[in-house]
Amino acid sequence: MKKTVRTPETRFENLADYPFSSHYLHVEEGLRLHYLDEGEKDRPIILLLHGEPSWSYLYRKMVPILSKAHFRVVVPDLIGFGKSDKLVRTGDYSYQRHLEWITAFIEQLDLKGITLFCQDWGGLLGLRAVTEMPDRFSAVIASNTTLPTGNVEMPEAFSRWREFSQKSPDFDIGKVIDMGTIEPLSEAVIAAYNAPFPSERYKAGARIFPTLVPIDAQDPESQKNREAWKKLMQWKKPFLTLFADSDPIMNGAEEVMQLRIPGAKGQRHQLLKAGHFIQEEKGEELAALIIDFLKDNGTSGP
Repeated sequence: MKKTVRTPETRFENLADYPFSSHYLHVEEGLRLHYLDEGEKDRPIILLLHGEPSWSYLYRKMVPILSKAHFRVVVPDLIGFGKSDKLVRTGDYSYQRHLEWITAFIEQLDLKGITLFCQDWGGLLGLRAVTEMPDRFSAVIASNTTLPTGNVEMPEAFSRWREFSQKSPDFDIGKVIDMGTIEPLSEAVIAAYNAPFPSERYKAGARIFPTLVPIDAQDPESQKNREAWKKLMQWKKPFLTLFADSDPIMNGAEEVMQLRIPGAKGQRHQLLKAGHFIQEEKGEELAALIIDFLKDNGTSGP
């Protein structure tokens, strides 16, 4: 049995602007995943996937707007993040295992007709899930993310980030989020991003994530991503990019998607004034753009 820890619930008391009910399921024996599930169950589903090193708190500005617009909004915390269980050993995490956990989550809830919004690792996982179970997805919105294959050298900013994640003696999650926005975050918001991580023991998933990005073309996950790209290049369902103009790592990734994915043709792609954690700075605007996108493409609540 792999060693896990569970963040005490007291760490999440009185968080700023996070009034949502918690839901849980087990993605494998002894491993509990937390998720938000807002809105009526019979409404069209929007799945919001976060990345590194955030959690569902990142979507707190978007969830109420989308649920009030007659959507069912589902927001999981990846294993190792938020209120989900955290494996203690970094070696117990892998790209494939994260994908298996998200797949198990989608299958257990039997989500269908999904509109995916994915950012950062939410895209590395979500876009793979789209290509592996395409019948469950009806539309995709990609934001500050990519599907790396190791064929293109990652920017220097990513190399610095990867090194920092491995060598920083005090891996302060809240400050990492703060560094990834243009406008400084309040102390209350920084504290909320730190809430899931009472000590270093809880940070194995956040620490190891940057090293799991396949940057070598020979990485087995690079090959899987190349196969996924072949399928994305046949994806004709609606595909939208909502990227930020001040993200040094993801800059330009949206243009590749717009050129290569058929479903992106003719969509109203946007480049917003924000940093990497675009949901933090442009949450309300993103929600409105998602609603417009779904109306444009005939997928919306009544």
